[in-house]
Amino acid sequence: MKRSSFFKAAATLMSPTILPFRSFAELFISSEARKGFKVKAGADRFEKPITLFEGDTFYTKVSSKDTSGDLFVFESSRVKKGGPALHYHYAQDEIWYVLEGEFLIKVGDVLHQAKQGDTVFGPRGIPHSFSKTSEGLGRMIMTFQPAGKMEEFFIAVSEGKLKNTTPEQQQEMRKAHGFESVGEGVGYQKKF
Repeated sequence: MKRSSFFKAAATLMSPTILPFRSFAELFISSEARKGFKVKAGADRFEKPITLFEGDTFYTKVSSKDTSGDLFVFESSRVKKGGPALHYHYAQDEIWYVLEGEFLIKVGDVLHQAKQGDTVFGPRGIPHSFSKTSEGLGRMIMTFQPAGKMEEFFIAVSEGKLKNTTPEQQQEMRKAHGFESVGEGVGYQKKF
């Protein structure tokens, strides 16, 4: 059998099986998300920003619910300097796009000085951390792909579910949401 004939036959056989799976996944996307939507500047997708980490505010722009878990995008607004502990995600890439202010972002062994307009990519499985280093407001667009359980984790933190917990309990919560802490962050490390 010729190679081109083989590929055509394989594509024909596979297409009926692939389409139902895609259609099934689309069942979990809201009808509103299927039409597309706009989230205004400075607004949250659900009009309920997530607040955590000593006053940081996360404005959801694209929820994991909108994409059947494929993507989570939010604007992170930060007044205080600092950031999270060094950590890595089992299955999510993380992307930071700086809108305002300056950040130090560590990915693996590399430190990136990031300012307005800069983008830094953190691949899954690689330890990373970041810290706001400038005075005044700092803002970033942060993206998790796939979304995993990061949105759920941030909501749980904002609801106080990690307050008054031991470091071991905090680590178990992280692991349950697909990531874990592996050391001190860069700059001041914010607390739950």
